[in-house]
Amino acid sequence: MDSVFDELYRKYHHDVFQFLYYMVNNREQAEDLVQEVYIRVLKSYKQFEGKSSEKTWLFSIARNVAIDSFRKQKNWRQRILEKFDWSEQQVKDDAPIPEEITLQQEEIQFVYQCLNDCTLDQKMVIIMRYIQELSITETAVVLDWTESKVKTTQHRALKALRQKVEEKLEKEGSRGEKVRVER
Repeated sequence: MDSVFDELYRKYHHDVFQFLYYMVNNREQAEDLVQEVYIRVLKSYKQFEGKSSEKTWLFSIARNVAIDSFRKQKNWRQRILEKFDWSEQQVKDDAPIPEEITLQQEEIQFVYQCLNDCTLDQKMVIIMRYIQELSITETAVVLDWTESKVKTTQHRALKALRQKVEEKLEKEGSRGEKVRVER
């Protein structure tokens, strides 16, 4: 079991931590939740039947650990909406110039702020599909949904996110115009 556990940890620790960090937006809490995930893995690995990949199994556990954590907190749905702050997202380009980094971070932060207005289900699907790069099948397994529900939620999430971005751009654009007119 030790070698299997070590292999799971080596392969997926970063992804599990990143997922939990996006969910709780707190490094220490995410680290604690990762520990809880691996405690559950140790306790339940014998029951793992291999019907899904180990990665989707781990993400299912991580999802449940996050939800359990939110349930322990007062108003967990509201807290998760408040906790999403994606400003810590790292730019993946190895050698961008500082101006590019700043612009990319601002654009990413803008989109993530708009994501805050999406539902919890929409956020989870976007995180799993586009940040964690899980397939539709893997996402369905993690969320215990049908693939059809994942596709529908993904479609609605992207549509809602696009609308939020457009609304926010219009709002900021109209503010800018008002400032110019008033001058």
